[in-house]
Amino acid sequence: MVQHNAKIDRSQKGKVILKLILQTDILEIILTEDKPNEIKTVFNKLILHLKNGLFSFNLEDSNEDLYHYVCKEYIKQLNTDINSTYKELESNDLLNQPENTSV
Repeated sequence: MVQHNAKIDRSQKGKVILKLILQTDILEIILTEDKPNEIKTVFNKLILHLKNGLFSFNLEDSNEDLYHYVCKEYIKQLNTDINSTYKELESNDLLNQPENTSV
């Protein structure tokens, strides 16, 4: 299983963002705004990435503030959901097939 990082970006005044860092994509969830359609878009992109193989996130954050603890629990639940969604995709034969590299 591939391990990806998640970071909390507090650098923008009044805006805190949870960044889910994938190999080819950085997905952002703005924690200080209520935008459910943007969150749906992030989850749809996660499912597309998940079709290529199972992964999980590890929170990299040294500030022990409220955002740290909320994101820690969020990532824990997200990893559980990713695992169960992957199993469902697998059981329904919806995973992308690896390209055959043999000649």
